[in-house]
Amino acid sequence: MSEIKFSKEEKESLVPKIKMYLHDELDTEVGNFDAEFLLDFFSEEIGPYFYNRGIRDSLDMLDARMEELKESIYVLEKQVKL
Repeated sequence: MSEIKFSKEEKESLVPKIKMYLHDELDTEVGNFDAEFLLDFFSEEIGPYFYNRGIRDSLDMLDARMEELKESIYVLEKQVKL
């Protein structure tokens, strides 16, 4: 996976947020094209890090749930007389 692809609607939602952030935090005015270009840059260069973190978090959650399931199954185990 090389980058996260955003739909047209997602970009229309994200671009104004980037513009507002740059204005509020860095006192920098940019147009839609520049903000979209920055979004594309971050999706290519940083997006995979967020994606991979999400995968790792999902696997950690799945591991925890599997442990809970294993514990609940062990409760069903019958005593064996020796």
